[in-house]
Amino acid sequence: QVQLVESGGGLVQAGGSLRLSCAASGRSFSNDVMGWFRQVPGKEREFVAWISWSGASTYYTDSVKGRFSISRVNAKNTLYLQMNSLKPEDTAVYYCAAARTNRIITTQREYGYWGQGTQVTVSS
Repeated sequence: QVQLVESGGGLVQAGGSLRLSCAASGRSFSNDVMGWFRQVPGKEREFVAWISWSGASTYYTDSVKGRFSISRVNAKNTLYLQMNSLKPEDTAVYYCAAARTNRIITTQREYGYWGQGTQVTVSS
């Protein structure tokens, strides 16, 4: 059974840091691009970051550039999101996702695998 499981969420003060992890199982994701999305109640799921299958290329939404960093360790089948200088507006449920492609994709419908999400709450 293919699974993506996020961890590392929690409550942090504004200006603080968190590192999210996404552990994949069931098959290797080393040939998939992967991404992070986030969602707040009442709003659509929002793209946050994308990484190529090798990890050599990354892409971010403007609001997190310079603060968040996406990375992966294919030998561990694990994806990460390092979040620094967190702001209250970063509060959301964060999801990891994977897709069998080599393109930069920022829309959720193009991702075929999803985790269950992890809550990140940033207090002011």
